[in-house]
Amino acid sequence: MANEQVTVAEEHRGLVKEQFDDSLQQYQASNLGMWLFLATEVLFFGGLLASLTIYRYQYFHAFAIGSHFLSVFWGGTNTAVLICSSLTMALAVRAAQLSKRKDLIVFLVFTLCLGILFLFIKFGEEWHHEYLEGLAPGVNFTYHGPHAPHVELFMFFYFALTGLHALHMIVGCGILITLIILAARNRFKEHFTPVEIAGLYWHFVDIVWIFLYPLLYLLGGRFGH
Repeated sequence: MANEQVTVAEEHRGLVKEQFDDSLQQYQASNLGMWLFLATEVLFFGGLLASLTIYRYQYFHAFAIGSHFLSVFWGGTNTAVLICSSLTMALAVRAAQLSKRKDLIVFLVFTLCLGILFLFIKFGEEWHHEYLEGLAPGVNFTYHGPHAPHVELFMFFYFALTGLHALHMIVGCGILITLIILAARNRFKEHFTPVEIAGLYWHFVDIVWIFLYPLLYLLGGRFGH
């Protein structure tokens, strides 16, 4: 019923692009396009995670040593931050569907702040600390203990996976900033599809982290700060 109301409203506002028959078709095409994009992202991250799993099986003790250098505390904190951001993003989508502009802006801002907090913890606390400890493979890797080459391999996977995830977070923050600007201009009064599509992307990025956290941190991560 809500989609039908939006369809009528968008047609009267001239929001349907010329390549679509009506706004419902446009809405379905937008959703399908995002889901196809997310499917390619699943394949991309899935390949890296499969490689991590294979090497973890082959060099279990070395990967456990590498994981011990990671902070379960900060990883868990970032997990909580992203779960909260998923909630605020879902509330933002709901506010857009109900044409509540002020609520939409508030929830988008909250989501953006949580995304920035995640990046600050990842770069400012974790990566900075790990670099100073000499755990950055190919840049500053000074560990010479047991299984050093394979520990470096684990750290490569850690920086590659968390770096790619952080890149997706940065893109997501840019999308949120754009949505906030458009919402302030009242562009989503009856046309909430961009917010909903952005929500799918944001939830996907959050889900990826839910997989990264146990695979990287809980194998043997330290529980102190």
